[in-house]
Amino acid sequence: MGKRKKADTVGQIAGKDNFQRMNFLYQMAHTVMSVNPNNAQLARYYTSTLKRISKNCVQRQDPSVKRTICKRCDSLLIPGVTATVRIRAKREKHVVVTCLECRMVRRFLARKDYQLWTELPTSLGSQRKTTGATDKKDGSERTADKKNHSETISSSIEGKADQ
Repeated sequence: MGKRKKADTVGQIAGKDNFQRMNFLYQMAHTVMSVNPNNAQLARYYTSTLKRISKNCVQRQDPSVKRTICKRCDSLLIPGVTATVRIRAKREKHVVVTCLECRMVRRFLARKDYQLWTELPTSLGSQRKTTGATDKKDGSERTADKKNHSETISSSIEGKADQ
């Protein structure tokens, strides 16, 4: 016999404990670096553990978190402390972040209309937010969409029959 499922699982997120652990590690890395910038090794340990947890649990990190961690040495990229930040405009305006530990260079576009993939309306995250809002309601929006869809199908079929 299996475990009984809790009846109150409607509003819970899958892997919430892992998100909490990753959030805690990220906050600890920032706290360690703000208290004493010489503790870069401890902050690096926290960020490498954070990356390992997200990889093992197959959970994506937010792009804002990914941009503040060096890909090569896992150090926390804090402008002026562990990283230099420059704005360049050779081909296209972009921000250049250089890690002071390993000299890894990262470039990010700096367009006015630029949006991250999580902010795009076609992304999976934004679709979940919109469908979650309709699921919480009585479902009237979904039924209206189904009616409109069936009306367009029936009108297109009638139009083909007339031809």
